[in-house]
Amino acid sequence: MATPSFGFMSPPMPYQRVLLKLSGESLGDPVTGHGIDPDSVNRVAVEVAEVARTGVQVAIVTGGGNILRGAQFSQLGAARASADYMGMLGTVINGIALTEAIEQAGAAARLMTALEIKQVAEPFVRRRALRHLEKGRVVVLAAGTGNPFFTTDTAASLRATELGCDVLLKATKVDGVYSSDPATDPDAVRYERLTYMEVLSQGLRVMDGTAITLSMESKLPVVVFDMFTPGNIGRVIGGEPLGTRIDAE
Repeated sequence: MATPSFGFMSPPMPYQRVLLKLSGESLGDPVTGHGIDPDSVNRVAVEVAEVARTGVQVAIVTGGGNILRGAQFSQLGAARASADYMGMLGTVINGIALTEAIEQAGAAARLMTALEIKQVAEPFVRRRALRHLEKGRVVVLAAGTGNPFFTTDTAASLRATELGCDVLLKATKVDGVYSSDPATDPDAVRYERLTYMEVLSQGLRVMDGTAITLSMESKLPVVVFDMFTPGNIGRVIGGEPLGTRIDAE
């Protein structure tokens, strides 16, 4: 059976190297967002593999909210650091599943983690990750930054900066950044473009402040888009004006 095309095969591609930030929920049950849903994982993997075959270098940072949210356990009395390490291990579970699925979809992939788990993944080393990307391998990055108190959004901004990515693509369940929650506010307005300072000054719930500030200091553009529409990963990497773009101007 021919692999479906999602309309992003026409050169030239606007980005040569991208970092895709996936929430854990994007790999979970379509209704609850919990656990690992094979169909959800495979859908993402097929789209990523399609992009990789165009020659675009792809790195992915996985969240872990479908497995466990560390903050929930800290509320029950666990030390925040311990709860955050539990969350990091959740991202590793997602990373293993996604790496396997990408390879099944026909693209080479490598899992690298910020915590050493040599039996299942390579430790993250910047130069090694760059070599993988240059060889056309998808690099899946798990365990956040390897440090507690930092979100996976901050990890995404950090890794995108370290790896010299052209853009950070934040995949979400909504089609961009809104002035308020569109699920509860019918008057919410979707932005097509924002500056980093507008996001920070207006307190828009896009990424945490550390992630936005790091992106701003690194001059790293961020595109927030809906990944639940089939084909959108390829479309946004292909340059279609989806979602909301955040940059300096």
